Amino acid sequence: MSNQIPEEVIEDIRKSNDIVDVIGEYVQLKKQGRNYFGLCPFHGEKTPSFSVTQEKQIFHCFGCGKGGNVVTFIMEIESYSFFEAVKHLANRSGVKLPETAIDRENSLSVENQNIISAYEWLTKLYHHLLRYTKDGKDGYRYFRDRGISDETIDEFQLGFAPNIKDFTATFLEKKGFHKQLLVKAGILTLQSDDTVTDRFRGRVIYPIRNHLGKTVAFGGRTITDQGPKYLNSSESDLFHKGKILYNFDLAKKHIRKKSEVILFEGQMDVISAYQAGVKNVVATMGTALTEMQAKLLRRYVDNVIICYDADNAGIEASYKAATLLQSVGCQVKIAKMKDGMDPDNFIQEIGAEAFKTEVIEASDTFMTFYMNYLKKDYNLSLEGDRLQYIENVLKELAKIDSPIEREFYVKELSSEYDLMMDTLLEEIQVYRQKSDTPKDKSEKDRYTNKVQKPYQKRKLLPAFHNAERKLIAYMLQDRTITEKVQEEIGASFNIDEHKIIATHLYAYYEEDNPVDVSLFVERLQEDRLKQLTIELAMLPLYEEISEAEINDYIRIIRTQSNDMANIKQLKDEQRLAEQQQDPVKAAQIAMQILNIKKQVKHE
Repeated sequence: MSNQIPEEVIEDIRKSNDIVDVIGEYVQLKKQGRNYFGLCPFHGEKTPSFSVTQEKQIFHCFGCGKGGNVVTFIMEIESYSFFEAVKHLANRSGVKLPETAIDRENSLSVENQNIISAYEWLTKLYHHLLRYTKDGKDGYRYFRDRGISDETIDEFQLGFAPNIKDFTATFLEKKGFHKQLLVKAGILTLQSDDTVTDRFRGRVIYPIRNHLGKTVAFGGRTITDQGPKYLNSSESDLFHKGKILYNFDLAKKHIRKKSEVILFEGQMDVISAYQAGVKNVVATMGTALTEMQAKLLRRYVDNVIICYDADNAGIEASYKAATLLQSVGCQVKIAKMKDGMDPDNFIQEIGAEAFKTEVIEASDTFMTFYMNYLKKDYNLSLEGDRLQYIENVLKELAKIDSPIEREFYVKELSSEYDLMMDTLLEEIQVYRQKSDTPKDKSEKDRYTNKVQKPYQKRKLLPAFHNAERKLIAYMLQDRTITEKVQEEIGASFNIDEHKIIATHLYAYYEEDNPVDVSLFVERLQEDRLKQLTIELAMLPLYEEISEAEINDYIRIIRTQSNDMANIKQLKDEQRLAEQQQDPVKAAQIAMQILNIKKQVKHE
C-alpha cells in the first residue's frame, strides 16, 4: 500500500513517531545501556528479551525473532495493513495524509467495521439522551445521585437507553444496519417468536472500549427492579470479557507514569476513582481476572494493587487474582479497604483523599495479606492449627528470594507465636532446598526489578560467517565502510542472504538515501531478509572500528570465498578422475579437499 502514500510522507510519519514512545504504549521498557528492554508482546515470557534501539529506530526480540521499525511494530501488534499502520501513526503524530491516499485494505471484516460503527452511533445517542433530554433524566439522576459529575459523565461517555422495546432497533435500521448484525453484535436480543428487542432498554450505559478507544460493547445497569442487575453485550470477535480491561485506553498513560496499576472489580469503582484523581485504574468485566488480562498488565507494569470489595467474596477474589498476577511476574499489593465497603462507596462516603491515603497508599504486601487470609482456615487457639498455619506461611515465605524480605516476616511470626527466629529461618531453608526447580535469575528479577540483557544462545558459527555478520552490521551504520566493501568484494559474500542484503544496501546508498536502518528495512520486500537485517543491526558493535579490523573481516570473507572456489574446482577434477577410472588420483584430490576444509574450520 506504500504506493498510495508518497515516500516522503511515510518518512515524515515514521520520523514523527519515536519508536521508544510508540512501543512504550504497549510494553514497559527499561533502559539498559544504549537500548531499551521489555517483555515481548508477541510471545509469552517472564525474562525481557525484547530490545528497542532509539538510535536506529528499530526493535528486535531475541526470543521469537520478530523485528522491524515503528510501522512494522504497529502492523504486528494491531494486525493492521501497511496503510492502517501508517494512518494510525499519522493520527498519533498529527501528520496529515494526502487526500489522494486511499485505503483499499482493512484488517477488520466489513461486518466488524459495521458493528463498531453501530456502537459509535449508539454511544453518541445514549450519551446525548442522558445529558440533554427528558428521556434520559432518570439515568442522569442515577449518576448524579452517585456523585458523578457532568465532566466525568462526558469523559466516560455514560449514557441511558430508553425503556422502549424497539427504540434502538428503529434508530439503527434507519442508519442502514441490519437486525441480524445487531443481534450478533449483542445490541438487540432475539425473542422466541423471532422478534427483536433492545437489549439494554431502561438501563444506564457504560461504553466498553478497546485499547484504541473504540467502543466494542456496552455494560448496562438497571435503575429499576428489572433483572438482571448488570448486563454486558454478548461476546463477539471484537469483545471478549477475558481479554479486555475496562478503562484501559484512558488509564494507559497514567499507568506508565505511575509505574503502577490499580485493579478493580466494577465499572463504578473505576469511574469514582478516576474522578477522585486516581487515574491509573482498570477493572475486569464482571468475571475473575484471566491469565490473558494478567499478562497484559505485566507487559505494562511491574506493580499491581488489587482493590476489590472488602467482603468474603472480594477477599477470595483478591487472593486468586494476586496468585495469578504473581505467577506472571507482577509485584502485588492488596488495598486496605474497610470491612463491608467497596471502593466506590468508600470514595463517596469518606472522601477522595482518604481513599488515596488510607486505602491505596496503605496497601498490604501480598505476604501480609496472605498471612491474614490464611488465618480464616484455622482455629489459632488450638495448638495443632497454629502449627499447621505457621508451616503454610513458612512454605510461602520460602518462595521469596530476598533474605531481607523473608526475615521481615519471620520476625512477625517469631514475635506473634513466641518462636525462635533461627528455627523458623532454618525451616524456610529446608523448604527452599526441597523446591523442585531452583529459582532462576528471572524470578529474582521480580523483586529486584533488574532487567537482564538477553542474548539467545546460538550455535558457534564459522569465522567467515561471523565476519560477514559483523561487516554487514557496520555497513548498515556507515556509508564509507559500505563503499569500501563494495569496491573490494562486491557481492562475494559466502552466505546467500548476506549477498542479497549487501546488494540491496549498495543500491540504497547509491540512491543517496540516508544512513537509516529503519528506512532501509522498509525498502526490503522479503520478511526473512527484514528480520535478518534487524538482527544484524542489533549486534553489539564498537563505536569506532579501525580500517585494519574492517580489512581483517574482508580478508576472512575473501579467503573463504577462494577456498570454496578451490574446493569446487577440485570436486570437478575428482569427478573427472572417477569417470576416467583413476581411483588413486581421485583419492589424492579428496585428501586435498579435506585439508582445505580443515584449514577453513580452524581459521
